[in-house]
Amino acid sequence: MKWFVYNALFTVAYFAMLPSFLLRMKRRGGYKARMGDRFAKYPDDILAEFSRDCASRIWVHAVSVGEVQVAGQLMRAIREVDPSVRFVFSTTSSTGWRTAEKEVADGDILIYNPIDFPRFVKKSFDLIRPRAIILTETEIWPNFIREAKKRGVPLFLANARISDRSAPRYKALKCFFGEVFRCFTKIYAQSDLDASRLADAGADRDRMEVTGSFKFDVAKRRPEKETELRDWIGPGRILLGGSTWPGEDEALLRIISDLPEDVKLVIAPRHFEKADAVEENIRKAGFGCVRRSRGESVADAGNGRSVFLADTTGELMGLFGIASAAFVGKSLCEHGSQNMIEPCLCGIPTAVGPYTENFRPVMSDLLAADAIVQVADENGLRLALKRFFDPAEREYAEALGNRAKAAVERRRGATEKCARDILSFLA
Repeated sequence: MKWFVYNALFTVAYFAMLPSFLLRMKRRGGYKARMGDRFAKYPDDILAEFSRDCASRIWVHAVSVGEVQVAGQLMRAIREVDPSVRFVFSTTSSTGWRTAEKEVADGDILIYNPIDFPRFVKKSFDLIRPRAIILTETEIWPNFIREAKKRGVPLFLANARISDRSAPRYKALKCFFGEVFRCFTKIYAQSDLDASRLADAGADRDRMEVTGSFKFDVAKRRPEKETELRDWIGPGRILLGGSTWPGEDEALLRIISDLPEDVKLVIAPRHFEKADAVEENIRKAGFGCVRRSRGESVADAGNGRSVFLADTTGELMGLFGIASAAFVGKSLCEHGSQNMIEPCLCGIPTAVGPYTENFRPVMSDLLAADAIVQVADENGLRLALKRFFDPAEREYAEALGNRAKAAVERRRGATEKCARDILSFLA
């Protein structure tokens, strides 16, 4: 009965969300050509790949850019131990797809994940015939997970976390999700808190291991991109607003006027399709706008102080590498936060807002090491950034950045350990 209720509710929710999904698909593009994947209807060349006998094929699923990067790092770690492994990589978003294209290797197959209806899930399993399945972070699709269990396919949840918002719901629905979580062969939790929340939702503690966040292993400097971006921005100190959300751009535009004239503000919005709105805010604030996607330079912006708008994909890590200080978005005006590990790895003083629940274990480590500044509001951010760029506080800023880099380096290694553990189940 509970599965009937789940499928009925999922159907209603899916069709209720379909209009917004189609609108987002139209805005972002790159999805329509492979829409059939969602219904287990794959192109002929993909079907031909599925038809080959591939006993070493592991199915990996991830959605957000961060999850895809975690999955890609785990895939590389598994391949280092066993080069014969091939992967089917699935995602559900066009941004995830574009990131996944950089993570898959020759012999791997990239698809969109089937909608979580039994018919489509079963057909995908029939075609792919996975040796094992790895889901990332919070990708809990009940019919998909249940089908893996029915077929005896080893199932793993890597870098698992349960958000503050989701934890009460999972716990309240333990009678349903307990069965789902107990389908996993092993769960690798980011923190003791995540493990406790998973147990409260019905997961088996004996099948859990607290590994720390895999995202400490994902971040890597990009020297070639750093050189290119420095040529674009030119000399001077840089304040980078990384992965900003609406409201945070405006806060940085108000704060930059209080910083020394040689400090250049670079804004990299989380969703590049919102770049037009960000540019409008920049111009309303009285600054010129130098937009990366249009190949503009400072000369194109005219006289006066200009703000650089980094509205392209795949360049954020390069920007962190040349920044003098950073603010990490989705933490001041939105909840959850984006990845603060990347600027910390680059050894620059970094500030975040009060809402960092998506990175709770990471923040716990960084705060314990006095390696990051967390502020309560815009005024707190203003004071933190003024201190970062105050010549009298140069030693403080450098020491903060050095502690940040050291804290990240100390936490590396969870991905390799997980890769070896997963392969031990498949031996």
